[in-house]
Amino acid sequence: MELTYEPNIVLSTKEYDVVGTRPIRHDGTDKVTGAAKYGADFYMAGLLFGKVLRSPHAHARIKSIDTSKAEALEGVRAVVTVADLPSVTGDGTLKVGELTTSLRYLRDGVLASDKVLYRGHPIAGVAAVNVHVAEQALGLIEVDYEVLPSVMTAPEAMKDGAPLIIEDLETEEFGEKTGVVSNIAEHSQLALGDIEKGFAEADEIVESEFNTETVHQGYIEPHSFTTNWNKDGRLHVWLSTQGPFDIRGSMAEILDLPVSDVKVTPMEIGGGFGAKFSVFGGPVAALLSKKTGHPVKIVNTRTEEFESSTPTSGCYMRVKIGATKEGKITAAQAYLAYEAGAYPGSPV
Repeated sequence: MELTYEPNIVLSTKEYDVVGTRPIRHDGTDKVTGAAKYGADFYMAGLLFGKVLRSPHAHARIKSIDTSKAEALEGVRAVVTVADLPSVTGDGTLKVGELTTSLRYLRDGVLASDKVLYRGHPIAGVAAVNVHVAEQALGLIEVDYEVLPSVMTAPEAMKDGAPLIIEDLETEEFGEKTGVVSNIAEHSQLALGDIEKGFAEADEIVESEFNTETVHQGYIEPHSFTTNWNKDGRLHVWLSTQGPFDIRGSMAEILDLPVSDVKVTPMEIGGGFGAKFSVFGGPVAALLSKKTGHPVKIVNTRTEEFESSTPTSGCYMRVKIGATKEGKITAAQAYLAYEAGAYPGSPV
């Protein structure tokens, strides 16, 4: 058979017009009939259920963790802490979604090391035969905290003498390290024109201050992770995510695995809104799977979602605008201080 290429063929657009029509979504039938499988719907033979112990304090030093009572509880198969994570040398970076984050921050956000930096900070993970046993085991883990002063807003954190949250955080100003250690992660500035001249030309100047609160996206489906660390060393992850390749890269870096040994299967997603790019409990579930030899599932409760996932930043704003009597804006100036959370630039 002879195949020929005819470049001048034009397909009728009528077959492909969708404007003004009611096309059926390709995933619509599965979703409305309940056949669609979301992250928490995935089960495997021999599945264990994981829960994460989280800090009740906003800022505290961890003096000791005793997991012996939890490990002795009937039905518990494994307990993990930061001691089970591979060590990280240096301060490399990793791209996650739209962010370039510190690998050290990402790892410390998965399981706290020497300090907890926010209420809800993960400290330990438990795998058990069911969720109820896992929750009971969390209550048996003994953590000795030295509670430290905390800061709740950006202006509070920026004051002289404010308690340092990350004790070696060096402020970056206009893209350069300053050598100054403070709670201010970064200072940048955008400028155009002569601001003083603009205000001098204004007939009226209005100044005001605003505070916006931290707001969570409120997606219907909480984060969930099912992991199976195979005997051959390869890791398979099933989860709800907007960025399967980001998850694969993060899991590989945090767990010190070749990317080729990590397989991510994204399930249907019950909302994300830019907040489902991070691993959160994924590495904890993976470590528990490795330790037990069984697949492990961790599903966040709504409380855990609010306490330990990634909302939008709160912000303090000071705005000054000048205008003529005819309504022409001659100058505008805004000062914005964003709450960067416990780990600036990191999706944890």
